Amino acid sequence: MGGIASNPVSPPRYQRHLAQRPRSEAKRSRIVEIAMQHFAEQGYHSARVGDIATAVGIAKGSIFQHFGSKDGLFFEVYKRAVRSFPKYLDAPADVKDRGFFEVLRYWLAKTEHLLHENWIPYRISLLGNYGTDLTLKREINRFLITEDPYGSLGFVRFGLQRRQLRKDMDVEMIVSILDWTMERFQDALLTAEFDPGLSRRQGEMAEKKGARIQQFLDFLQRAIGEPVASSRNFRLERADRRG
Repeated sequence: MGGIASNPVSPPRYQRHLAQRPRSEAKRSRIVEIAMQHFAEQGYHSARVGDIATAVGIAKGSIFQHFGSKDGLFFEVYKRAVRSFPKYLDAPADVKDRGFFEVLRYWLAKTEHLLHENWIPYRISLLGNYGTDLTLKREINRFLITEDPYGSLGFVRFGLQRRQLRKDMDVEMIVSILDWTMERFQDALLTAEFDPGLSRRQGEMAEKKGARIQQFLDFLQRAIGEPVASSRNFRLERADRRG
């Protein structure tokens, strides 16, 4: 998700290769499709452009003509991956009717399910967030801020309209807090799925998942929630679920 915007700099060389003639789009799309699976399986650093070219059935140089570099290819793969994820406000209508924090609960509860449905895009997302160098990461952050693929800004405005979020905070600050915390918490859940051995105690995430989600939502509500009405409504919503 989003991060702090980088200072404006000249775009890396790989971005200068993004404009293509319409007749080449099908070929580019096929390269990205094959590369996505290859990066997901091999990781960013172990992936080889030559192997991707062989899988596509083209010359290695053709990939560089389309994307400029391995970084350029991964950047296109990353954008396709995160664009395939649902936005916050794609939650069911009955969930949205229950408010901002219930939408968050819905997506957090579905994190592992979405992972199994979209293993390759989620793997690419993790690689982009943690497995690339600083230059590429800067471009990824710029893309996330500019395009807002998860619809974070619209979702925050939704929470403000429902009077569930603080009005004394800058909207962009709320968006940043939401993106930073949600990204790290979901990544923790996904990391446990990718490599259960990384969990502090075997089985802990499965046993305490609901409690951890609730603790996270309580923390986020105290950070960005409207201090009076939102707190009261949130407690009422929890009481309704228990009843």
